[in-house]
Amino acid sequence: MISDNNIRWGILGTGGMAHNFAEALMEVEDAQLIAIASRSQSSAEQFGDQFSIPLRYAGYEKLITGNEVEVVYIATPHSQHKDLSIRCLQAGKAVLCEKPFTLNLQQAQEVISLANEKKLFLMEAMWTRCLPTITKLNELLSQQVIGDVQIMLAGGAYMPDFDEDYYLFNPDLGGGILLDAGVYLVSMASMIFGPPTKILAAGELGKTGVDEHDGVLLTHAKGEIANLYVSHRAKASPDLTLLGNKGKIYLHPPVFCPSKITVSEEGKADKVFDFAETGSGYRHEIIEVNRCLRQGKIESDLMPLNESLTIMRTMDEIRRQIGLRYPGETA
Repeated sequence: MISDNNIRWGILGTGGMAHNFAEALMEVEDAQLIAIASRSQSSAEQFGDQFSIPLRYAGYEKLITGNEVEVVYIATPHSQHKDLSIRCLQAGKAVLCEKPFTLNLQQAQEVISLANEKKLFLMEAMWTRCLPTITKLNELLSQQVIGDVQIMLAGGAYMPDFDEDYYLFNPDLGGGILLDAGVYLVSMASMIFGPPTKILAAGELGKTGVDEHDGVLLTHAKGEIANLYVSHRAKASPDLTLLGNKGKIYLHPPVFCPSKITVSEEGKADKVFDFAETGSGYRHEIIEVNRCLRQGKIESDLMPLNESLTIMRTMDEIRRQIGLRYPGETA
């Protein structure tokens, strides 16, 4: 039962996303961050000091099994998402798990089945879905301001410093550009067009065995095409363009947290919709989770669990085509 007062949050992990999320929690009136867990006590203490968190744990078990936390945000490496989500659900905790939801479809199905069995809230932390910009985009699409959308062009590229132990390059941690950045593009295509009916993918694996360079062509039910790319071998701001039979919509970069939309309608002057953020965009995701919890919902309409399954199914097929398999996965 969710309390009438502030909803009590705990965070697993102390990396960059955990910091961003903790900052956003400070901006949400009915949310309280009361516990942090890390692999080491020193890391938990440092994080706790920064955000004035009362409960600080080395290891995840005490946070998961204790009675203090109502909902857990999982911000650990990708390879830990399934096991930690299951442990939290088994302990009766609501879960917001960072994207990608899991490593693969089978893992996602296991987690979702348990959440449904326990009747507990579960959501993939695709924060993009909760942003006012994306709410406006969906409104524009429903109004067919550019007619029938036929093509989505989206992608981005960045070049992190190479470190074989860094999660982006480490197969043991679920590394690679697809699960880290490509998931945003696959999710957007899913939101706009629905599940793909055909998937064509090309990619290059780096020396650590994870993908560093992918191109994906998705065909959807009404013949719509999504042309996507992600790369660690080039540089380009991540953006998205939708082409319809009456114009186009441009989602300004970064595509994972856009604040501006330009609509170009046939025969009309461009319209610009600007949603400049004054704080962290993560707060919209927290507000959505809190809203669902207070209403007794076990999933969000903005990021439904069935769609998380569709996205994982699509990424599984992309990985199959480019030859990327993570340790412990079967054929």
